[in-house]
Amino acid sequence: MMNKIFTPPLCIQRYEFVIDFVKKNKPKKVVDLGCNDCTLLRKLKFHKEIELLAGLDIDSAVIRDNMYELAPIPTDYLQPGDRPLTIELYQGSVTERDPRTKGFDLVTSIELIEHLQFEDVDRFTEVVFDYMAPVAAIISTPNADFNPLLPGLTGFRHYDHKFEWTKVEFQTWALKVCREFGYEVAFTGVGQIPAQEESIGFCSQIGVFQIDRSGGDAPRLQNNVAEEHLPYRLLYNVVYPSLCDSNIFQRTLVNEVLYWAETLKRVWLEETRGVGEEESEQTDEEEGCSREGMDREESKTGEEQADRERVEVGGRGFEVENVEVGQTGEEQADRERVEAGGRGFEVENVEVGKTGEELADRERVEVGGRGFEVENVEVGQTGEEQADRERVEAGGRGFEVENVEVGGEGRTDMGQEEPYREGQSVCVPLVRLCSCPRVQALSGTVQRLTKFLLEDSRVQLTNDGTAVVLVDSDDEDLEWDENCDNTGTGRFLVSSVENEDWETELGQ
Repeated sequence: MMNKIFTPPLCIQRYEFVIDFVKKNKPKKVVDLGCNDCTLLRKLKFHKEIELLAGLDIDSAVIRDNMYELAPIPTDYLQPGDRPLTIELYQGSVTERDPRTKGFDLVTSIELIEHLQFEDVDRFTEVVFDYMAPVAAIISTPNADFNPLLPGLTGFRHYDHKFEWTKVEFQTWALKVCREFGYEVAFTGVGQIPAQEESIGFCSQIGVFQIDRSGGDAPRLQNNVAEEHLPYRLLYNVVYPSLCDSNIFQRTLVNEVLYWAETLKRVWLEETRGVGEEESEQTDEEEGCSREGMDREESKTGEEQADRERVEVGGRGFEVENVEVGQTGEEQADRERVEAGGRGFEVENVEVGKTGEELADRERVEVGGRGFEVENVEVGQTGEEQADRERVEAGGRGFEVENVEVGGEGRTDMGQEEPYREGQSVCVPLVRLCSCPRVQALSGTVQRLTKFLLEDSRVQLTNDGTAVVLVDSDDEDLEWDENCDNTGTGRFLVSSVENEDWETELGQ
């Protein structure tokens, strides 16, 4: 009946109230008294800050019918939490004391107290606020003042209710709790209808109790299970996978590394093949223009050169063709072509000054539409060559290039961050992998990442241990397409679970 009056249904609004409290206060240990079919527990288990989630109900049959819905799902293994989540379900009465319920950060009692015999309310109060002594407690119960607004209702809202408190009666009980056990309470609730009198209050009234710390932090009671009687019967216990388990941590890290290594490899191969296709289409036209330019230059007075130079950067060779030196007093600005590993780089405005003079002009190199600025490229006197440290800026990232020689061979020292080919394999540097947020969060540093990967046979590293080696083959690419979701971290599964439809879980 009430589910038709309120949107969303009243039971869902109560669960949402608890969840909002958990999100804001982040308790680590939560127990739900009167957990019934474990609906609230199923929703709370997705909050990673919770480390212990317990439920208690007098009806063992309803717990057994629903407890396996709290078992870990595949997503929990693919994306384990930083700390283990333990779930415990007990059969027992809330009027009995069990040391396993001490020391919780939050106790919830949603529409439970009205099911107790009135003479048991005082015992319930002492167990919760004196014996269990949680940091916070959320108690909800029907508001009898609201009952006349519910169409067709006669008597109590449920056949098992032993009493229903008015707004004044509930607040009187709650304030007495605060005085006797050192708590503070805030009154609120869920469920209102348009045009109702404000004095009536909510359909479900809620008291949020928090321990009074005005006199300093109260001592937390610790479990002393060995010395006390255990009246509750444990029906279900499960510990979720977490990164605290070394085997799970190792598997999770390796899965992340392989996932991102394959992703980076595929992106790099697509970019490399795309640039190669574009460059091959322009080869004939550019070679023709280059030969025509050379024929024109041969008719001019002075010495002319068209030598192939080689620049090595980080062990990778770049061949420079048709670098022309004009006549004394003349400067040229022709478009030249640099080829590096089959990829074309166009160089604009390479200027050579007069004999005996040195220039330090900023040139621009365009590579596949991306600009690289080169500073301080110096050409010395005729017959002399220099090897100065240059700086290349690409997309705001600086790389220093050493020993760039004109007319000879040189070498550069530059950290390799992008994938590169080695035979039939593609190597993805660990430096690049460690920049992936999830890998970095798990490993911390490249040194630690290397250590973990050396201990796992599923990962092949280069001889120097600086890169992951992946096979580049069509068969392997096909297999990756079919299985990439299995190697990943289950992000989409998490999304689908967290957005479950609460409308299917209605009920008082």
